[in-house]
Amino acid sequence: MASRNDSPPTIEEADGEVVTADEVDWAVETDVLVGGGGGTGLVAGLAAAENEALTVTILEKSGSFGGNTSLSTGMIPAAGTKLQQAAGIEEAPEDMARDILEKNGYAADEERVHHLCRESAPLIHWLVDDWGIDLHLVNDFKYPKHSEFRMHAPPGRNGDNLVSQLVDRAEATENVELLTDAPLRKLVTDDDAVVGAVTGKRHTEAVAARAVVLATDGFAGNRRMVANHCEEIADALYFGSDGNTGDGIRWGAQLGGELSCMDAYQAHATVAHQTGSLSTYAVVMNGGILVNEAGRRFGDETKGYSAFAVDVLEQPEGLGYELFDADIFDRLEGEFDDFDEAAALGAYASADDVATLAEELGCDPAEATAAVERYNQAVEADEPDEVGRTDGRSTLEAPFYGAKITGALFHTQGGLSVDEHARVVRTDGSVVENLYAGGGAAAGISGHGPGGYLSGNGLTTALGYGRLAGEHVAETL
Repeated sequence: MASRNDSPPTIEEADGEVVTADEVDWAVETDVLVGGGGGTGLVAGLAAAENEALTVTILEKSGSFGGNTSLSTGMIPAAGTKLQQAAGIEEAPEDMARDILEKNGYAADEERVHHLCRESAPLIHWLVDDWGIDLHLVNDFKYPKHSEFRMHAPPGRNGDNLVSQLVDRAEATENVELLTDAPLRKLVTDDDAVVGAVTGKRHTEAVAARAVVLATDGFAGNRRMVANHCEEIADALYFGSDGNTGDGIRWGAQLGGELSCMDAYQAHATVAHQTGSLSTYAVVMNGGILVNEAGRRFGDETKGYSAFAVDVLEQPEGLGYELFDADIFDRLEGEFDDFDEAAALGAYASADDVATLAEELGCDPAEATAAVERYNQAVEADEPDEVGRTDGRSTLEAPFYGAKITGALFHTQGGLSVDEHARVVRTDGSVVENLYAGGGAAAGISGHGPGGYLSGNGLTTALGYGRLAGEHVAETL
């Protein structure tokens, strides 16, 4: 788990992070400068590079590429893809948009949601057909509130495997340059248009560019920005990239960029407490349940792993206890790298009965046993259980497995408003010339707070806006 950096400024303290061209001496130039080497930046770079007349430079702040995309499952939601059709699934973009908007109570920008959903199948086809990215349709389980199988995953259902493929393609593309340990420091403007950036870790230099893409992610790694905008999760464990310090959001705001849904974030309800590893929510969606220290259920787990994280953190010591069985264990083993890693680290205990398992984990044995019995009875009767859950259920039978878990902050979902081409939009409705944003630097599609997050929303805006930005740059420069 990453540490959260206390030193980066807040939006209100960000004076001097945008400078004018007459304040710098240009050291080098490129056509397209991409700040950030996660999913957004890599996809934006590949899309822009399809115009072979352009030079594309991708600068990553840390020592390796990936950002939050590498920490995710790498599952990309899309509606109307050839992979779905091959599996006999007919789904329209409107169906995906409806699920997203219903989850956030129609609090997100509906036009942007529909646009990204319409672009989701072309995104998958472009990745698979044009760039040879290995993706498969996940059709063995659905995340909460997904009405159809629409997740397209890399091998191991691991974002690091997706990133490695994108990096390989970028490295093999002649007009793309990739650099690590090269953070953007400041944006450079001329007459309100962005014309480059100052970059460098120990020694800085000014890079002139005809377009700049902010792929710097959100602000979950900036403790004070989190406290200012997402106070309820500010003290939780942080399970994200150290580079997520809100840089691009601050710079865009200084240029008059509109900020939207800054209180939105994605949390996760099942991070293994002892090992700090992620227990994939597929455990829950295949039938697992959560109890608290008293051995009692405390809510419908299928409200979503982001929203339910707050429920976990409200329990004594901020802990929950995940209970499932060998059938679920066997189903997930070898399918999710996250699950296999958690198992290898010793996150899961097992026992022949719930009471023994609960005692080992540290929750009340008698109450936990009763909770499992009531859950099984509800499943067998095909009735809502004691917390109202009806989805993703199966009776739990010996031998049993479990883990002590806690909630954690993964990434923020608020940021700069962008248009249909991922260009940064000012509060007056104009665009900041030559400036694009995607992923965590852009306003997401999850509405407000943690409850509007639908699984896959993060990569929808990361890869979706990345491709839209790169395409627009390739067509207009």
